[in-house]
Amino acid sequence: MQSTGPSHNQTIVSQFSQQAIPFAELPGHSQSMNMLIEMSGVSPADLVLDVACGPGLVACEFARLAQRVIGIDITPKMIEQAKERQKAGNLGNLEWQVGDVLPLPFADNQFSVVLTRYSFHHFLQPALVLREMIRVCRPGGRVLIADVVQLPEKADAYDRLEKLRDPSHVHALDFAEMDSILADSGLIDICTGRYRVDGEMEQQLKASFPNPGDDERIREMFRADLNVDQMGINVHSVGGEIRFAVPILVVVGKKPLV
Repeated sequence: MQSTGPSHNQTIVSQFSQQAIPFAELPGHSQSMNMLIEMSGVSPADLVLDVACGPGLVACEFARLAQRVIGIDITPKMIEQAKERQKAGNLGNLEWQVGDVLPLPFADNQFSVVLTRYSFHHFLQPALVLREMIRVCRPGGRVLIADVVQLPEKADAYDRLEKLRDPSHVHALDFAEMDSILADSGLIDICTGRYRVDGEMEQQLKASFPNPGDDERIREMFRADLNVDQMGINVHSVGGEIRFAVPILVVVGKKPLV
């Protein structure tokens, strides 16, 4: 994961150094890959950049189809996990970098596909990160974002939960905010898709590292939201388990030729 600002970057690195293995193993994070691949239009001619690549889940899948993929993340332990995943998949067309996103350490117009998944809610300045993604994308290339996007009336409650569960969380954009960022981006031919990441409360907590004492506060928030959905994640009970489904928006746009 990536962000901007020294102190916030330290929080990111601290959280995701602990989460590197649990994050990679959560089943919800490996689902819906086909949607990202199809919407990106990735082909054997493409040079792909995965921004905030984490443990390399997306980058490795795209590498099976693209000419070459570069993944960048600010957390060294995430890059270590990505390299292990690459090795296990016997993928030779991948490169990894430890680095931040503002600015991205790449030349203008370098990549034909630039993507990021589950990262925008960690960015202090997501609009500027998108501008950087567009800068390094070639004219006519595609830029893809996949992240939680909430209804305006749900965003604050969801943010309160996530800031307890993961102190590196900044803000989940609502649909109006995402629309505004896209309108200002200059991207054209924008397409969108949606899916949900299903999870179970206790499993999610085991993969998280909240501040001491916040685990029970998180459980209380889930219980209070059962069949209420103030947080926008459809908290419900199945067989005694508290389950949820996080709404994900996928956005793909093209960089204009001129």
